[in-house]
Amino acid sequence: MSTGISACPACSAAPAAEDLAERAAQKDARLALSLPTIHCAACISAVERRLAAEPGVKSARVNLTLKRATIEAEKEVSARQLVEVLGEIGYEAHELDAGTLSATETDKAGRELLMRLAVAGFAAMNVMLLSVSVWSGAADATRDMFHWISAAITLPTVLFSGQPFYRSAWSVLKHGHLNMDVPITLAIVLAVVTSLWETTLSGAHAYFDAALALTFFLLAGRYLDHRTRAIARSAAEELAALEVPRVTLLIDGEERELPTAELRLGDVILVRPGGRMPVDGEIVDGQSELDRSLLTGESVPVFAGVGQAVSAGEVNLTGPLKVRATAVGEETSLHRMADLVAIAESGRSKYTSLADAAAKLYAPGVHILSALAFLGWLLYSGDMRVALNIAAAVLIITCPCALGLAVPAVTTAASGKLFRKGMLIKHETAMERLAQVDTVVFDKTGTLTEGTPELTNGAAISRQDMALAMALAEGSSHPLSRAIWAAGKATGVAPLVLTEQSEVPGYGAEGLLDGQRVRLGRAAWVGADAGEKTSSWLQRGEGPAVAFEFADSLRAGAEEAVSALKASGKNVILMSGDTRLAVEAMAERLGIETWIAEALPRDKAERIAALAAEGHHVLMVGDGLNDTAALTAAHVSISPASALDAARVASDIVLLGGNLAPIAEATETARSAVRRIKENFQIATIYNIIAVPLAVAGMATPLIAALAMSTSSITVSLNALRLRG
Repeated sequence: MSTGISACPACSAAPAAEDLAERAAQKDARLALSLPTIHCAACISAVERRLAAEPGVKSARVNLTLKRATIEAEKEVSARQLVEVLGEIGYEAHELDAGTLSATETDKAGRELLMRLAVAGFAAMNVMLLSVSVWSGAADATRDMFHWISAAITLPTVLFSGQPFYRSAWSVLKHGHLNMDVPITLAIVLAVVTSLWETTLSGAHAYFDAALALTFFLLAGRYLDHRTRAIARSAAEELAALEVPRVTLLIDGEERELPTAELRLGDVILVRPGGRMPVDGEIVDGQSELDRSLLTGESVPVFAGVGQAVSAGEVNLTGPLKVRATAVGEETSLHRMADLVAIAESGRSKYTSLADAAAKLYAPGVHILSALAFLGWLLYSGDMRVALNIAAAVLIITCPCALGLAVPAVTTAASGKLFRKGMLIKHETAMERLAQVDTVVFDKTGTLTEGTPELTNGAAISRQDMALAMALAEGSSHPLSRAIWAAGKATGVAPLVLTEQSEVPGYGAEGLLDGQRVRLGRAAWVGADAGEKTSSWLQRGEGPAVAFEFADSLRAGAEEAVSALKASGKNVILMSGDTRLAVEAMAERLGIETWIAEALPRDKAERIAALAAEGHHVLMVGDGLNDTAALTAAHVSISPASALDAARVASDIVLLGGNLAPIAEATETARSAVRRIKENFQIATIYNIIAVPLAVAGMATPLIAALAMSTSSITVSLNALRLRG
């Protein structure tokens, strides 16, 4: 409900209409819409025609497979406008954010990798069938024909399927570095060149099947690795996606819609109920309640009135507010939080996996060994053909298939096991980092608790008072009102019928019962004394107010998770932006000795950094926007599936169900996974110790080398599958 305060001071600070027009002269915009209901060519035609007919739209293209429209339009054309015009012709549409488009590109890369894997596998099977004839005794012209057919299949296949390795190798070689893809590329090239040479000279042996088998197994490892990364997106990008794209600017009492990026300090904007604050600012007119849970973790909305400061990311719940901008663009609290997350992400990316550490030593060693074998045999035999064959065999037999599969095979097996327990592993090194954890930090609201209030004194409230409170709470979106309604329905109470019922933004709801004024809301509004507990108060006329008390309900498995983590020797800490009393009560309830209350997002991130500086490996478990920087700064992090998108994306692991109990088991699975990874490295090492001398001594042809390499890869994969038990 408006207080009636004039917005004239805001008008003097707002830009003039001419200034607004100047801002609007911007370059074209690119918009993307999701179209879930399209299903045929006629739908595509109808949507494209309607979009193209809209003023300001320059082009529109619809992708039926992705059910998406991409629109090039002038800056003033908004996604909401296009959603409305498509609704007029019967098509549901939704705006897509940059994060969604980025995820689509990731999906596309996965599909391409899978396609290359399929092509390599199909070609390898066909060439191996042709090789059976040669092994069975085919000779002379028949053997040569089979070799040339194999070459015709192999050459285009390795050119197409091996592109990920070639591009990676070339990119590092240009800068004078080596990686695992350099020996891989050399092995494939040498296998093909040697085979072509043998075929041209009508030799008895060609190794096209070896080149294809090599490509297939390497792509299999690369695809497994990709699957562990596919759902990982930048949390900083997700935070940016929370920024409101367009705002309603007030100029001389008129409403004008424009992009948030064009706002300036002193502009006055209108934020309607349900809207998110686009900027940091000060309320100049109106009263409401604000949901600050994303920023502070507070589960109960706070009153908002004239003169109160607001922050970007807060949600306006009940009444319209006029807000004067005090910080815009990169200066808003939301954007600064995104900067914190980006810094933390860059630090996490410096973590070196076991496979990467092995590659630093392995790649140059393989090159040196192959080169020495080539030179040694060339000097010893004087036969370039023999030297090249042995060099190719050394490269193939030492090709890092086993190393390439060592980590992704184990990670995939462990991820499958945890998925069945309700946990989704997102980051490729999360398993290794989780195994190192010695300290676990929990957020409170939405993590250890459900994040929704629950009526605690319902048994002490009469059925008549409950029926009256339900009548006032009915239709309200306030969390406490929803809790009252749920509690009443659970006990079979039916709401009373009121007249002249209305909601007073920022205070509560009121109405008439048999001509008597009744109210449900804040203590000060009904003349009650606010206690320490979260409460809503019911008052009939001038009578005494009745308190409805609330507490945040504990999430399933919270007690079991904390108990199991402490039993395994880990230090457990509770850190929340909620009030001291609420955090202390939760810590006592769960037996957590160390707790921190009223922690701001920066405080949480700094506390995590301080623990890391002391040598601790911290697991952060949180769900809110205020946890995002801490989640990213932690050694490893977990978020519930119910968490905010930004928090869920910032985390390494997502808890799919509502139960926290699997967290303790996940740490044990991670330790087992790391043991398997180290065992796989040992298998690969033993294999190389045995196989490499044989290849250098000329006792292994490229084909035998490929078979040995395949055997080591299969052994590594089978060892990884032991985790699934």
